[in-house]
Amino acid sequence: MKLPTYFISHGGGPWPWMKAEMGARYARLEAALADMPRQIGRRPAAVLMVSAHWEAPAFTVQSAAQPGMLYDYHGFPPHTYQVHYRSPGAPALAQRVQALLRAAGLPAAADPARGYDHGMFSPMQAIYPQADVPVAQLSLRQGLDPAEHLALGRALAPLRGEDVLVVGSGLSYHNLRAFGPQAAVPSRAFDDWLAQALLHSPPAARTQALLDWAQAPAARIAHPREEHLIPLMVAVGAAEHEPATRVYHEDAFAGGLSVSSYRFG
Repeated sequence: MKLPTYFISHGGGPWPWMKAEMGARYARLEAALADMPRQIGRRPAAVLMVSAHWEAPAFTVQSAAQPGMLYDYHGFPPHTYQVHYRSPGAPALAQRVQALLRAAGLPAAADPARGYDHGMFSPMQAIYPQADVPVAQLSLRQGLDPAEHLALGRALAPLRGEDVLVVGSGLSYHNLRAFGPQAAVPSRAFDDWLAQALLHSPPAARTQALLDWAQAPAARIAHPREEHLIPLMVAVGAAEHEPATRVYHEDAFAGGLSVSSYRFG
């Protein structure tokens, strides 16, 4: 049985290690992420995580047997630069990913030195807190072309039948200069459009809507730069003809944001 794919909102920085400061804000997101294993129904052989925090000239996959940590955030307490999410890497999966991409005519590379960034380790701390599932991260490609990342998802689709969980990790709203109450109206407008496109459109129309996402209401307020939205294209491309389910939503996150996560298949 094929595994579903996910597009998750991964939250800010090292939030799972800041319960005192951020626990209340992230309670609903944490609960949604923690529920993913129940939804999946079994432990996958590996997770392929496409993080908004890694862009490369070619689609590049981690290939280390035990990736290190990349603390790609600033201004957090000292202890958050010592956290470790110690899941094993997935070198065999990295080879498989490269083969699938090359067969699809997409540029592929491997990086044995790249560490886990917070787009991976923060949500994975909630999803698999025992860090007992192998994980490989896969980069976005520079240029952030929606069509190319939908094609990436299509190329990765066979992994779903090989017990690999494909997760796009970003945020459905990502404008750090417009957060809190001032973002309530634009974030809701974009979130409503996204729900309509993903939940209520037939597959071809859904794909076209994602290709034209920049025309959506408040699109460039929600995503002045689209790196946190593009992982969605990968998740959809890998389950292009299957239904979507919204698995997380709140409309008052961080004082007023509408944010969501989705499962496909």
